[in-house]
Amino acid sequence: MAQSFDVVVIGAGPGGYVCAIRAAQLGLKVACVEREHLGGICLNWGCIPTKAMLRSAEVFHLFERAKDFGLKADGFGYDLDAVVQRSRGVAKQLAGGVGHLLKKNKVTVLMGEAKLTAPGKLTVRTDKGTEELTAKSIVLATGARARELPGLEADGELVWTYKHALVPKRMPKKLLVIGSGAIGIEFASFFNTLGADTTVVEVMDRVLPVEDAEISAFAKKQFVKQGMKIMEKSTVRKLDRKGQTVTAHIEAGGKTETQDFDTVISAVGIVGNVEGLGLEALGVKIDRTHVLTDEYCRTGVEGLYAIGDVAGAPWLAHKASHEGVMVAELIAGKHAHPVKPSNIPGCTYCQPQVASVGLTEAKAKELGHEVRVGRFPFVGNGKAIALGEPDGMVKTVFDAKTGELLGAHMVGAEVTELIQGYTVGKTAELTEEDFMHTVFPHPTLSEMMHESVLDAYGKVIHF
Repeated sequence: MAQSFDVVVIGAGPGGYVCAIRAAQLGLKVACVEREHLGGICLNWGCIPTKAMLRSAEVFHLFERAKDFGLKADGFGYDLDAVVQRSRGVAKQLAGGVGHLLKKNKVTVLMGEAKLTAPGKLTVRTDKGTEELTAKSIVLATGARARELPGLEADGELVWTYKHALVPKRMPKKLLVIGSGAIGIEFASFFNTLGADTTVVEVMDRVLPVEDAEISAFAKKQFVKQGMKIMEKSTVRKLDRKGQTVTAHIEAGGKTETQDFDTVISAVGIVGNVEGLGLEALGVKIDRTHVLTDEYCRTGVEGLYAIGDVAGAPWLAHKASHEGVMVAELIAGKHAHPVKPSNIPGCTYCQPQVASVGLTEAKAKELGHEVRVGRFPFVGNGKAIALGEPDGMVKTVFDAKTGELLGAHMVGAEVTELIQGYTVGKTAELTEEDFMHTVFPHPTLSEMMHESVLDAYGKVIHF
């Protein structure tokens, strides 16, 4: 006999488990189905373990700069296995916390593979056999996985995906990273900091191509200063593997050159996990491996929703979580608000960090806005100087007619923490006057946010 629920969530990543918990808090009977790990890719193989590894690299980098701070640090080094072990421990701790939260909120958890058999019906294949479930509402939160291009497939030895890079069997000596989005540039930053001779190949005309062009250019200068080789408007056409060497055929400007590496990390995007779910038979529309939805994450099939990475860009855990809350409240009959892509911040945890929210300057102009742009450099901020982090910039883009904050873009130390101030401002629809009248504490990095707004209106004080 089939178990009956109000809501069944397929996938226990950030969007899935948050959706399940919020639905349970609203008094609904909820089940959550997961085929691999509670916490999904983010907690186990993405956001969290990469940040743990990057923190180790950051501390190592500070050891190298000890003299700048009047300190002595002789004979220091790193143990790559211990760095990885710490990272895995952090991931395990948080994944365990997800299990506790689901249990606390009385969510039924089934570990197995789900398949939709009809509207409101599904089967779950577990170690103990196959169970049948029915639900008034089903939420797809199956996430995504690394995209693999023909000829560039990972083998776990010489060519890695992000999963292999998180548990490296060795330290790369000469590393090629294909793709300079957040995943690619974070791994490039990690291994470059620990001493790998690192080359980044990007098919677009600049690294971090989704960011504001000015921020991308600033970040590139810092990467090159750190020893990275950056190849833009370039494509890796083929990888020849022989022994312990990979020969990459790299095309740029109509010419192809070959370079040898001992390790390649492929970071060329992701594909949604839509296979084997029975979606086609139900008439669910899929475009390039991602489920099509409306602004409320509805698929067009009655009672079926899709959230997070499987529902398309932006592929961010915090976007998935907010969609999960919205869908849970919609199902429970509450007044739900759609998640606005323009109010979702993006963060890249390389060295230096990059963060942004809203429109780039170019996009704002393309959409017809007359803009006012403000900038403030880290070198003009007392806290940045005291931290020994003078390299960075805060940039703000306003609508010249209305004073609306259209976008904010940052590069430098701890900007992934600072960006939320502008995100709150965009969500609350604050104008330039609201930011100008806000008192920012001194001495903090946040003062640069204030100064950048002032600069957009010709009122900057400290530069």
